[in-house]
Amino acid sequence: LEDNRTFIVAPYFDNRESKITRVIGIVHHEEVTALYCWFCCQPDGEVHVSRADIDVHSDRFDFPYGAADLLCAEPPTCDPSYVSIHSFPNGNIEQLPRFEIKNRKPEPFSADFTVCISTMFGNYNNVLQFIQSMEMYKILGAQRVVIYKNSCSPLMESVLAFYIAEGTVEVIPWPITSHLKVSPHWRFPKDGTHIGYYGQITALNDCVYRNMYRSRFVLLNDIDEIILPAKHPDWKTMMRSLQEQNPETGVFLFENHIFPNTVFT
Repeated sequence: LEDNRTFIVAPYFDNRESKITRVIGIVHHEEVTALYCWFCCQPDGEVHVSRADIDVHSDRFDFPYGAADLLCAEPPTCDPSYVSIHSFPNGNIEQLPRFEIKNRKPEPFSADFTVCISTMFGNYNNVLQFIQSMEMYKILGAQRVVIYKNSCSPLMESVLAFYIAEGTVEVIPWPITSHLKVSPHWRFPKDGTHIGYYGQITALNDCVYRNMYRSRFVLLNDIDEIILPAKHPDWKTMMRSLQEQNPETGVFLFENHIFPNTVFT
């Protein structure tokens, strides 16, 4: 936005507790103190302005910028298709950027399992690792893999094109380096960078809401990680078993085991 302290990824309709628009974004944790959602109701063009509740996620790891949800009450009289975000409650809506509100109409699930791969960056070129993971995900039951792509090699572009044509991969452009000084580290190294790990947490939060009505399950992991069932042949039978044991549970955490390539016996 104009303030150069607020970056909008996407707004999503969310009526689980009340009728709101949830805007996924990145903000400076101290310098962004007030934001307003501007809704335009059709067909009369009446403009409704509501102050956003700015929820900066606590896991910034000391970086000055962090993932944030901007929660805006929607007008009770209409279901707006677009929202504009502004630092002030007054002005001209025609001069503000507009963002389409997604998830307005829930659709039936088009996938059982979607894997969210956050932030492909650093001219990523590990083609062998990527193909191995993709094929393993498919064996385990993934129908869709969403990749937030900042940069990769020309060879990797060809591999992505293959999986896009196959219908497995969906690429979300992630040009975060055009707007912020990003760090490849997860914790703030006090080097003047703005946000850690190429905005990984923001990308994963966006992936959850982007697939909220498209996929029965969403898996959050890196391309070098695989959630591997120990007792079941695939994710579907594993999740059926886990849900039977934990019927009220919406989130499952899997213990991480790391195999370093620097340690040999």
